[in-house]
Amino acid sequence: MTFTIGKLEFRPAASQPGLLAAPVAAALTDPAWWPRPAEDVGVSEIDPDLADTAAFCERYAVSPAESANCVVIAGKREGEIRFAACVVLATTRADVNGVARRALDVRKASFAATDLAVAETSMEYGGITPIGLPSQWPVLVDAAVAAAGAVVIGSGVRRSKLALAGQTLADIPGAVIIEGLGR
Repeated sequence: MTFTIGKLEFRPAASQPGLLAAPVAAALTDPAWWPRPAEDVGVSEIDPDLADTAAFCERYAVSPAESANCVVIAGKREGEIRFAACVVLATTRADVNGVARRALDVRKASFAATDLAVAETSMEYGGITPIGLPSQWPVLVDAAVAAAGAVVIGSGVRRSKLALAGQTLADIPGAVIIEGLGR
């Protein structure tokens, strides 16, 4: 089954592993991690130079309200580094040091350094997605994302994007729906 958003045609992501980061492809084909039908997630190839949100939305006619960003945050508690992913609509910014910090239960949270985020996720910077993240990480999903019809997110690589229903994203393992995460 194929569908379109903006100028992009999406095909079932599980059947296109070459367009996905390895942990994303593994997650989508693992029924223990992804109990939903594989067709619930589509993938479309894009120009990797246009993976950043503003350029992507402009080139492919995808509204920022249909696009969601995933950022990796980190904080320390009792000497332990804690990671989480925050998923917010592209029309907003993650409230990292307020809502996200409290959800992660740390004194201070910040965006994880690029090299650390890439190493911890095994995904490309600018393509990090909540699908296939380490299982111990919470995935903080803004309530507006969960309520969205279809959203476009990263695929783990810069050369493609995923599309799925906001509620599907909210159902991934470790997902926590949080009101006001995106501001």
